[in-house]
Amino acid sequence: MRNPVTAIKQTAAHYKTLDGRDKRAFWVDGLLNNAIYIILVIFLLYTWTQNKNIFTASALVNLINLVAANLPMALGIGGCIVLTGTDLSAGRVVGITAALSASLLQTADAANKFFESLGEPGVPMVLLIMLLAVVVGGFVGLVNGFFVARFQLHPFIVTLATQMIVYGLCLVYYNSNGNNGQPISGLSEAYRNFVTGSILPKFGTLTIPNYVLYAVVVFIIMWFVWNKTTFGKNMFAVGSNPEAANVSGVNVFLTTMLVHALAGVTYGYAGFIEAARISSNVANTGTNYESDAIAACVIGGVSFVGGTGTVGGVLLGVVLLRIIFVCLQYLSVDQNLQYIIKGVIILLACSIDMRKYLTRK
Repeated sequence: MRNPVTAIKQTAAHYKTLDGRDKRAFWVDGLLNNAIYIILVIFLLYTWTQNKNIFTASALVNLINLVAANLPMALGIGGCIVLTGTDLSAGRVVGITAALSASLLQTADAANKFFESLGEPGVPMVLLIMLLAVVVGGFVGLVNGFFVARFQLHPFIVTLATQMIVYGLCLVYYNSNGNNGQPISGLSEAYRNFVTGSILPKFGTLTIPNYVLYAVVVFIIMWFVWNKTTFGKNMFAVGSNPEAANVSGVNVFLTTMLVHALAGVTYGYAGFIEAARISSNVANTGTNYESDAIAACVIGGVSFVGGTGTVGGVLLGVVLLRIIFVCLQYLSVDQNLQYIIKGVIILLACSIDMRKYLTRK
């Protein structure tokens, strides 16, 4: 007859992994930690059963376009999250830089022309305005970074304040020059071709716009900055432990400033692209864009506990989030309900992220 104690030990050993962890707990942890991905796969398959068009070539191209439009902003805000912060001003920076870009790049004969004295802009003017948008975004980012680093204010408070300031400036801008808050449209052909035109060959009737290629370039640049530069290493060091980073010789003040400035640069670029992408710009352009970017970062593994995240993870998060919204459109879900779903996604992703952190701790 087998000894009961021996039997219990053998049973326990049977449920151990090679590194000594309980197999049952290991699988449960795996399911919980990856719950959001599992749910997304199930949701995607369900959508396919309801609408077969979701797996067509046009749907794929549409998804690629949406990812390219949202990726730069998510990469910028991802750096702020690595520093255990966030940026609530991101969407409004997109809005004001979109307004600047659109108003300065209208055709010479546009209706409701914002600046009557400006003629037909060419490619050099388009590039100059893109630089202006990037500089404006970077300046707002520097302001955010300065108050966070110099006065040790929480990024939530600082960026909430700049969000309201930038939105107020945007409203004033739309009501200036006799515009009276009217949408800014009638964009020049050079501007539209630069952003939404295509230098790639057509796939039947489908085209890949230029801003997809630009997003690839931005992705490569950010990957290099995060992984191959001293600045990137310092960013993760400050995010993990600012006191230890400071003792190790990292300039915490400068690193914090630069992370927020870089984030602002990506918002300015996103505003320049968005203005041409949507063609008709209003004061509310960019509203709640930051919530999508934050959700994408968290889904992609950029942790709010700081010091954790990858550029590839941000890309994955943007793709998954866009898949969700595309599925909702194919299922004809009410636009108002999508805000509820977006909030649930953020809450679920943050909860899973914190659970991983507490488990490691």
